[in-house]
Amino acid sequence: MRMTDTADLWWKTAVVYCLDVETFMDWNDDGVGDLAGLAQRMDYLAELGVTCLWLMPFYPTPDRDDGYDITDFYGVDARLGHHGDLVEIVRTARDRGMRVIADLVVNHTSDKHPWFKAARSSIDSPYRDFYVWRDEPPAQQAETVFPGEESSVWELDEKSGQYYLHRFYRHQPDLNVENPRVRDEIDKVMGFWLELGIHGFRVDAVPFLLEPSAGKLAGDDYGDPHDYLRSLRSFLGRRTGDGILLGEVNLPREEQVQYFGGEAADELTMQFDFVGMQKFYLSLARSDARPFADALTSRPEIALQSQWANFLRNHDELTLDKLTESERAEVFAAFAPEENMRVFDRGIVRRLPTMLDGDPRRIRMAYSLLFSTPGTPVLFYGEEIGMGENLAIPGRQSVRSPMQWTSGKNGGFSRAARSRLTAPVVEDGYSPDHVNVADQRHDPDSLLQFIRLLIRTYRNSVEIGWGDFAVLPQPDDAVLVHAVTGAQGRMIALHNFGQEPAIVTVTVPDADASTRLIDLLESGDVALSDAGTADLALPAYGFRWLRVADESTKRLY
Repeated sequence: MRMTDTADLWWKTAVVYCLDVETFMDWNDDGVGDLAGLAQRMDYLAELGVTCLWLMPFYPTPDRDDGYDITDFYGVDARLGHHGDLVEIVRTARDRGMRVIADLVVNHTSDKHPWFKAARSSIDSPYRDFYVWRDEPPAQQAETVFPGEESSVWELDEKSGQYYLHRFYRHQPDLNVENPRVRDEIDKVMGFWLELGIHGFRVDAVPFLLEPSAGKLAGDDYGDPHDYLRSLRSFLGRRTGDGILLGEVNLPREEQVQYFGGEAADELTMQFDFVGMQKFYLSLARSDARPFADALTSRPEIALQSQWANFLRNHDELTLDKLTESERAEVFAAFAPEENMRVFDRGIVRRLPTMLDGDPRRIRMAYSLLFSTPGTPVLFYGEEIGMGENLAIPGRQSVRSPMQWTSGKNGGFSRAARSRLTAPVVEDGYSPDHVNVADQRHDPDSLLQFIRLLIRTYRNSVEIGWGDFAVLPQPDDAVLVHAVTGAQGRMIALHNFGQEPAIVTVTVPDADASTRLIDLLESGDVALSDAGTADLALPAYGFRWLRVADESTKRLY
């Protein structure tokens, strides 16, 4: 691998930052974040080190599901701005070295979408087959995505007397993706935003998009669902040579490989590592590195062009569905002991700092792992300053409170009256009085400054995204030592999940007299013994990044 190759497969060393425009920055003070406000914060994102900006849905919407219920796939919600504002964001991002990707939500529409209004107006409507209809629901139904909020995935349309399919909320009827006309529309939607400079898409709930449903179309016209995913990737490739599809595929690992396209790497470019994320929280709860280490070593082989996306938090509930019932109970007990901190019997609605009781050692260790684990790190807005959730906001929306810029009114998000805000600001010990960007920008010991350091070091360590990964055996179950080795060099990272200090022996088998370990997060280096070993002290929840260097090394540190 040449250093210049990293520009071709840029996503393998990217820093992805997810934000919701309506909760990020309100520039006209109407209580709703807007594209003009985001434009004013682009330099902040560039300063942080973001290279890929992921925008949650900005399309016109009744806003019954935080924008995921869409009424116009080609539009911009008037509350946020217009197409001209969005193009300015894309242009400014490009100038600051950032690409922009957008949510592609084509599993369903809002029931207020013109397609669905036409579809339900008559069984003879040309848009009828844009959706999935049955005279009676099947005896055996698929499970709803939101247990406790929806009891069925079929809803009676009283006017036509038929039932329509909705795997999500009843106000989000499923699109019939087996219909060639629907597929054509999805291509047009993607093509439209690509022409405006969007660099790819985060694809929502991919398995549901590809899931065949009896009664959509007769016969075998649908074919292999993965053929359709390959066609979307091919379309993206024709329109933009280095665009990406970042897929939400919460399935077992062996199934995820299919969604990459296997060795051909012709389906999703990247996928979130849900298994790794869940095992990470199990390791935190147990103060035992082994579950997370097992999750990393059990990752299946993927093609060079494919990539895992690592995350500690996202905009949904922190799902624990891949853990066993007893493992889930452990994580709930540790990080969501109260019922209002949980949702759907599978997830947590808190942010990381509150789950860890604000312990800066554990918080920093967690983010050190996020950036040193092979793959591409994804941040959810506010993580870089340690924002907490607002449990007064029901369900998984609790983590989507306004961004906290200053200690002033509404955290500097908006000057509007609190009653007009799109969501209430956090008011407890994680309120803007205690957690905000302005204070942390001027505090050299703040979490914001630490995340900047991690990003800078990660970006200078291309082996993390490109190299071969190995867990180095250690006798202490609380300690994880891993190495990533690539054409540009080798890095060794040490992390202590335990509350007791540890002495860690690191061995570099091919060391010579000039080999040393360079500290990447602090200044200094470590000499090796004649046997190529070094004993390193790790405090409770401590961590270190070390570059293996010798007299032939030309890299800067």
